[in-house]
Amino acid sequence: MADSSASSIKDRDTYDALRDQGYGKSKAAAIANAQANDNMAPSVKGGKAPPYEDWTKADLYDRARELDIECRSSMTKDELISALRDQ
Repeated sequence: MADSSASSIKDRDTYDALRDQGYGKSKAAAIANAQANDNMAPSVKGGKAPPYEDWTKADLYDRARELDIECRSSMTKDELISALRDQ
């Protein structure tokens, strides 16, 4: 029986490679089709946050609170950075 989604796959090699890696049919098809479309750039990541070293201690503390990092109130800026990177 032929694959009913075969006609909708724009980049068969990418689709097959993703399926071999364990991706589901619809996820592999979406990624393969996006990569085949010149108007899409699925490998381009979103915006980049500045490195933690550029954050204020207050901002680092707020982020640590969001992640429920224990003992954050007694940490230095360097300790907060280290704790956030360990998350």
